[in-house]
Amino acid sequence: MKDFFKFTLATITGIIVSCVVLFFVSILILFSMLSSSESETQVRKNSVMMLDMRGMLSERSQDNPFDMFLSEDETIYGLDDILSSIQKAKENENIKGIYLQAGSMGAGFASIEEIRKALADFKNSGKFIVAYGDQYSQHLYYLASVADKIMLNPQGSIGWYGLASTPIFYKDLLSKIGVEMQVFKVGTYKSAVEPFISTEMSPANREQVAVFLDGIWGQMLSDISESRSVSEEKLNEVADKMLMFYPAEDCVKYGLADTLIYKNDVRNYLKTLIGIDKKDHMPVLTLKDMINVKKNVPKDKSGNIVAVYYAYGDIYSGSSRTDNESNIYSDEVIRDLRKLKEDEDVKAVVLRVNSPGGSAFGSEQIWYAVTELKKEKPVIVSMGDYAASGGYYISCNADSIVADPTTLTGSIGIFGMFPNVKGLTDKIGLSFDVVKTNTYSDFGMMGRALNDGEKALMQNMVNEGYELFVKRCAEGRGMTTDEIKKIAEGRVWTGAKAKELGLVDELGGLDKALEMAIGKAGLDAYTVMSYPGKKSFFETLMDTNPGGYIQSRMLKGKVGELYNQFDWLNNFENYDKIQARVPFELNIN
Repeated sequence: MKDFFKFTLATITGIIVSCVVLFFVSILILFSMLSSSESETQVRKNSVMMLDMRGMLSERSQDNPFDMFLSEDETIYGLDDILSSIQKAKENENIKGIYLQAGSMGAGFASIEEIRKALADFKNSGKFIVAYGDQYSQHLYYLASVADKIMLNPQGSIGWYGLASTPIFYKDLLSKIGVEMQVFKVGTYKSAVEPFISTEMSPANREQVAVFLDGIWGQMLSDISESRSVSEEKLNEVADKMLMFYPAEDCVKYGLADTLIYKNDVRNYLKTLIGIDKKDHMPVLTLKDMINVKKNVPKDKSGNIVAVYYAYGDIYSGSSRTDNESNIYSDEVIRDLRKLKEDEDVKAVVLRVNSPGGSAFGSEQIWYAVTELKKEKPVIVSMGDYAASGGYYISCNADSIVADPTTLTGSIGIFGMFPNVKGLTDKIGLSFDVVKTNTYSDFGMMGRALNDGEKALMQNMVNEGYELFVKRCAEGRGMTTDEIKKIAEGRVWTGAKAKELGLVDELGGLDKALEMAIGKAGLDAYTVMSYPGKKSFFETLMDTNPGGYIQSRMLKGKVGELYNQFDWLNNFENYDKIQARVPFELNIN
């Protein structure tokens, strides 16, 4: 027994010592990563920037130390970093071109469109762009089509087959387990509730989806046709052939690719373009390298700041409940916008919105904060992939709204949902009883359906919320409520169509919104700064729950677009009962 305790104590001591050593080794590794990430990148002559398009795209990079445990396919890249890096590559005389390595990236069409425009601007400066891919996803072929030369692996393929939206319906599944969703909504096209109460798309929803799919597809056809000198009719014909199942030679035959080449030979081709010998060294700068390249701009001494405030993700009322995902929390946005309002150095604000919506209450609170900010300084909204429903709510009262042609916006409508789980509780043998003091003291009790009086109260609340939403849009856009209602009803529009309808002012990306903000503020000298400020390396390290963060990121990397549906259902109990949002099924394949 004595030997047993000695052995046990020695084992425990060994484990503790190992953990301590591992902790300090991890800290040293993180310190090393931090120092290397902050050191300025020196750009040597005849350099090439490599844009490796794998992983997932977000509005901003997160710089989380636990990313070191994730694969490249699970890495989240910031749109802000990519656009900034392309601009720096354009301005740096030592960088001769961009090597775009295509693959599969989780990204919205509007974000890809912004990167494509930045690449086109880079190309117009006289520098080259070469794209290579083993397989091109449809998103990234659209991006790569701007290149001077598109290279494809001899055994590779190009995904080019058109667009489809394929929502998943849960009604029958819920019925089988005894759950009924009690739905209250305003808006013929408000389709976010359909998966819970139907087994197929409504005619109205099918109509709106067909229209915005045609709009996005038309934009893609137009851009690719111009870049590749292939007619739109031919591109549609090729899409119907499902080219990815044909030999790679057919991609060259139909004009989608220029040459077939193995990846190992691309570097020699790039050296030939630059004009150096194949034996010479060619410096290649990754996105991480480019982030630390110094900008070629003189230091501004005016003290004037143009703020770019990022609001992306689902809209919640209140404060943040988790550090795993980036979302919009009304209390935090209100606090930040108040600080920008009170900061005398901030002369104009660009509100960058990329949100499918969320809490109607939270959206109203942010709307008010934007309205108050607008009284003091110009506010221009720049819309990303989405600025729909609640995303449009928080945008509608800005001085001007800028959207990409493929942005999905509008969806002016509201809904509420209450689950009735009586069927489920009956199945598993649970029963409920109640003692109450007033008529509605047990309102929302899960063990029964809402009664007629409660349903009337819910529908009335939704109706009033819709009328307020319409009023806010009418005031912000200088239209009557009747004019707004004709294009509301929860209908989703592309940015291009929204401009025709008066819901947005200009088509363009973040650069266009900045240009308008600077002009409205009348600034000649200024510095562009991003808000809210990113957490420092150590703040992120201390605030992040490693297990939850890594699990979330790995799951997102594995299931791709389906993650949005999982996350929506997983967080259902955290959502306010009244929502202004588009359905998560708007992720397009």
